[in-house]
Order: sequence, then C-alpha cells, then structure tokens
Amino acid sequence: MSPEQAVDICRKAIQTILMVSAPMLVIGMVVGLLVSIFQAATQINEQTLSFVPKIVAVFLAMLLFGPWLIKVMTVFTIGLFETMATL
Repeated sequence: MSPEQAVDICRKAIQTILMVSAPMLVIGMVVGLLVSIFQAATQINEQTLSFVPKIVAVFLAMLLFGPWLIKVMTVFTIGLFETMATL
C-alpha cells in the first residue's frame, strides 16, 4: 500500500464520519439553541431542561436518517474491502 492510498482511505473515512454525524449534530445544536432562547425568555435555569429535548431530538434524527446512515456506511465499507482486495 502506497502512502497516497493510505491518505485517500483516511480522507474517505473522515468524510464518511462527518457525513454520518452531521444530521444529529445539527439537529442537536438547533434544539439546544431553541431551548436556550426559551430559557432566556422565561428566565428558567433548569439544567435538565436543556439536555432532555436534545437527547430526544437526536434519537428522532437517528430514526429518521437511519436508513441513509446505514447506506452511507455500507457503501464506505464495501469500497474499503474492494480496495483492500486489490492490494
């Protein structure tokens, strides 16, 4: 395996990780921002109020994007095995 191939595999792995994690991170961030605005407007300083909605939103995002996430990871894994077979 040449260094260029190793760098290409690492680049594809990082790209796949970012693609797979992005929907959950963005949704968690948006829900966190909305909860923070709500807390600031009502002056409620409850710590658990910020965590529970984010956890629920991330789990719902995982359910919603689950088939797509599995497809992306499967395509990457198959490509990785095909690359390993040609070495």
